[in-house]
Amino acid sequence: MIRENAVVIMAKAPEPNKVKTPMIPSLDPWSLSDLYHNFLLDKIEQVKNIEAQAFIAFTPKTEFDFFRSIAPDGFKLIKQVGRNLGERLANISRSLFGEGFKKVLILDSDTPNLPVEYIKKGFEQLDNSDVVIGPCEDGGYYLIGMRASQPHLFRDIPWSTSGVTELTMNKVQSSGLIVSLLGMWYDIDKLEDLRRLKNEMDLPPDKRKTSFLCQNTCNAISKMSL
Repeated sequence: MIRENAVVIMAKAPEPNKVKTPMIPSLDPWSLSDLYHNFLLDKIEQVKNIEAQAFIAFTPKTEFDFFRSIAPDGFKLIKQVGRNLGERLANISRSLFGEGFKKVLILDSDTPNLPVEYIKKGFEQLDNSDVVIGPCEDGGYYLIGMRASQPHLFRDIPWSTSGVTELTMNKVQSSGLIVSLLGMWYDIDKLEDLRRLKNEMDLPPDKRKTSFLCQNTCNAISKMSL
């Protein structure tokens, strides 16, 4: 089972002025770098007990040592290759299916409080679907999964816009593929998203929408003035 499944975290090096830039100047670049670093740590926590081979797909390629330092034993590193996000996603999925994996899930790194159950359900839904998508409230997606390489799903997509999921769904359906949707979630791109996350994680556990604690992110937020 583990050998048949692959789960991939799309990750950038947490460099100041390179990550979470929409929150500048409300928050300083160094605090945001630390915040995103902790997003990555929580994303690793989300997937490390999933029955799948875990990968971190990283960029830039010069940051191998950093990603090796945060990757738990058993995680594998792969470089993101391509001129844009679509090419990078297509290349990653093509490579992993070429290695013999039967199901591949690719996750973003902007949803540190995503319920682990959503990831597990992504693999389950691929039993009866060709493609599974985890939609975000802003129109993007936090997860895409496949049973075979589908590079056309990543072509001519206006990344970082509200039409990503809709256009991807149209491509899936026009190809005659069966698609399943996971539960809606939200990513953390803007200051109001971060405040929403903080407010939710301040609630008692039985009042939260997620059972995943994202403790690293919460610790980083506790040092910020929101």
